[in-house]
Amino acid sequence: MDSQIIILLCIGIMVVIVLVSRLRGGHYGRLRPGSAPLESDAAAHVDPGKNYYTSGSEDYPNALMGLDKEWFLESDSWNKRNLTDSEIQELLSDMRHRGMEHMLFFQWFDILDHRRWKIGEWYGVQGTHITIKILGEKRVSITTPPLDTYSGT
Repeated sequence: MDSQIIILLCIGIMVVIVLVSRLRGGHYGRLRPGSAPLESDAAAHVDPGKNYYTSGSEDYPNALMGLDKEWFLESDSWNKRNLTDSEIQELLSDMRHRGMEHMLFFQWFDILDHRRWKIGEWYGVQGTHITIKILGEKRVSITTPPLDTYSGT
Protein backbone atom coordinates (compact mmCIF):
# COMPACT_ATOMS: atom_id res chain seq x y z
CA MET A 1 0.00 0.00 0.00
CA ASP A 2 2.82 2.44 0.85
CA SER A 3 4.57 1.84 -2.50
CA GLN A 4 1.37 2.67 -4.42
CA ILE A 5 1.03 5.98 -2.58
CA ILE A 6 4.66 6.84 -3.33
CA ILE A 7 4.20 6.00 -7.03
CA LEU A 8 1.01 8.08 -7.27
CA LEU A 9 2.69 10.97 -5.46
CA CYS A 10 5.66 10.85 -7.88
CA ILE A 11 3.33 10.81 -10.89
CA GLY A 12 1.40 13.75 -9.45
CA ILE A 13 4.58 15.74 -8.92
CA MET A 14 5.73 15.05 -12.49
CA VAL A 15 2.35 16.19 -13.88
CA VAL A 16 2.56 19.42 -11.88
CA ILE A 17 6.12 20.07 -13.09
CA VAL A 18 5.11 19.57 -16.73
CA LEU A 19 2.07 21.85 -16.39
CA VAL A 20 4.00 24.61 -14.65
CA SER A 21 6.82 24.51 -17.21
CA ARG A 22 4.34 24.84 -20.08
CA LEU A 23 2.38 27.71 -18.55
CA ARG A 24 5.17 29.90 -17.19
CA GLY A 25 6.57 32.95 -18.87
CA GLY A 26 4.40 33.39 -21.94
CA HIS A 27 5.02 32.19 -25.46
CA TYR A 28 8.57 31.98 -26.75
CA GLY A 29 9.97 30.82 -30.05
CA ARG A 30 13.42 29.49 -30.79
CA LEU A 31 16.07 29.03 -33.43
CA ARG A 32 16.57 25.63 -35.03
CA PRO A 33 19.54 24.82 -37.28
CA GLY A 34 18.40 25.28 -40.86
CA SER A 35 17.16 22.20 -42.65
CA ALA A 36 18.57 23.09 -46.07
CA PRO A 37 21.95 24.84 -45.88
CA LEU A 38 23.09 26.74 -48.96
CA GLU A 39 25.84 25.24 -51.05
CA SER A 40 27.33 28.72 -51.47
CA ASP A 41 26.57 32.39 -50.87
CA ALA A 42 25.75 32.65 -54.58
CA ALA A 43 22.81 30.28 -54.07
CA ALA A 44 21.08 32.78 -51.75
CA HIS A 45 18.12 34.70 -53.08
CA VAL A 46 15.56 37.15 -51.76
CA ASP A 47 12.20 35.57 -50.90
CA PRO A 48 9.41 38.01 -51.85
CA GLY A 49 7.32 36.58 -49.00
CA LYS A 50 9.77 37.87 -46.38
CA ASN A 51 10.85 41.19 -44.89
CA TYR A 52 14.61 41.38 -44.36
CA TYR A 53 16.37 42.91 -41.37
CA THR A 54 19.98 43.28 -40.27
CA SER A 55 21.57 43.99 -36.92
CA GLY A 56 24.75 45.98 -36.48
CA SER A 57 26.80 47.55 -39.25
CA GLU A 58 25.20 48.02 -42.66
CA ASP A 59 28.19 46.45 -44.46
CA TYR A 60 29.06 43.76 -41.90
CA PRO A 61 25.89 42.95 -39.96
CA ASN A 62 25.96 40.66 -36.94
CA ALA A 63 22.87 38.85 -38.19
CA LEU A 64 20.57 38.76 -41.19
CA MET A 65 16.93 37.82 -40.69
CA GLY A 66 14.14 37.11 -43.15
CA LEU A 67 10.75 37.21 -41.39
CA ASP A 68 7.52 36.10 -43.07
CA LYS A 69 5.60 39.21 -44.19
CA GLU A 70 2.50 38.13 -42.28
CA TRP A 71 4.46 38.64 -39.03
CA PHE A 72 5.09 42.10 -37.53
CA LEU A 73 8.46 42.65 -35.85
CA GLU A 74 8.21 44.88 -32.78
CA SER A 75 11.75 46.15 -32.34
CA ASP A 76 13.72 49.33 -32.92
CA SER A 77 17.01 47.43 -32.85
CA TRP A 78 16.70 45.85 -36.29
CA ASN A 79 17.27 47.68 -39.59
CA LYS A 80 14.70 46.83 -42.26
CA ARG A 81 16.42 46.30 -45.62
CA ASN A 82 15.19 46.09 -49.20
CA LEU A 83 17.72 43.70 -50.69
CA THR A 84 18.29 42.30 -54.16
CA ASP A 85 19.66 38.82 -54.79
CA SER A 86 23.15 40.20 -55.47
CA GLU A 87 23.06 42.37 -52.32
CA ILE A 88 22.05 39.46 -50.08
CA GLN A 89 24.76 37.28 -51.65
CA GLU A 90 27.37 40.00 -51.03
CA LEU A 91 26.20 40.50 -47.42
CA LEU A 92 26.44 36.78 -46.68
CA SER A 93 29.90 36.57 -48.20
CA ASP A 94 31.11 39.64 -46.29
CA MET A 95 29.69 38.37 -42.99
CA ARG A 96 31.25 34.94 -43.45
CA HIS A 97 34.68 36.31 -44.43
CA ARG A 98 34.75 38.82 -41.57
CA GLY A 99 33.64 36.09 -39.16
CA MET A 100 36.44 33.80 -40.32
CA GLU A 101 38.96 36.53 -39.43
CA HIS A 102 37.72 36.21 -35.84
CA MET A 103 37.21 32.42 -35.86
CA LEU A 104 33.41 32.83 -35.93
CA PHE A 105 31.28 30.53 -38.01
CA PHE A 106 27.93 31.58 -39.43
CA GLN A 107 25.01 29.27 -39.98
CA TRP A 108 21.41 29.39 -41.23
CA PHE A 109 18.68 28.83 -38.66
CA ASP A 110 14.92 28.55 -38.93
CA ILE A 111 12.99 30.98 -36.72
CA LEU A 112 10.19 29.06 -35.00
CA ASP A 113 7.19 30.44 -33.14
CA HIS A 114 5.87 29.06 -29.85
CA ARG A 115 4.05 26.25 -31.72
CA ARG A 116 7.33 25.34 -33.48
CA TRP A 117 6.05 26.59 -36.86
CA LYS A 118 8.64 28.22 -39.11
CA ILE A 119 8.12 31.99 -39.38
CA GLY A 120 11.44 33.02 -40.88
CA GLU A 121 15.15 32.44 -41.33
CA TRP A 122 18.19 33.72 -39.49
CA TYR A 123 21.82 33.86 -40.59
CA GLY A 124 24.12 34.40 -37.65
CA VAL A 125 27.02 33.15 -35.58
CA GLN A 126 26.70 29.64 -34.17
CA GLY A 127 26.03 29.71 -30.44
CA THR A 128 24.41 33.15 -30.39
CA HIS A 129 21.71 33.48 -27.75
CA ILE A 130 18.67 35.58 -28.56
CA THR A 131 15.10 35.78 -27.31
CA ILE A 132 12.10 35.26 -29.58
CA LYS A 133 8.93 36.34 -27.77
CA ILE A 134 5.51 35.99 -29.34
CA LEU A 135 3.57 39.12 -28.32
CA GLY A 136 0.23 38.31 -29.88
CA GLU A 137 -1.37 37.27 -33.12
CA LYS A 138 1.44 37.44 -35.71
CA ARG A 139 3.48 39.89 -33.57
CA VAL A 140 6.99 39.01 -32.44
CA SER A 141 9.89 40.62 -30.61
CA ILE A 142 13.35 39.27 -31.43
CA THR A 143 16.45 40.50 -29.64
CA THR A 144 19.57 41.23 -31.63
CA PRO A 145 22.83 39.36 -31.12
CA PRO A 146 25.58 41.22 -29.24
CA LEU A 147 26.74 44.24 -31.23
CA ASP A 148 30.38 43.30 -30.58
CA THR A 149 30.07 40.00 -32.44
CA TYR A 150 33.24 40.55 -34.48
CA SER A 151 35.38 41.91 -31.65
CA GLY A 152 35.78 38.53 -29.96
CA THR A 153 34.80 39.88 -26.53
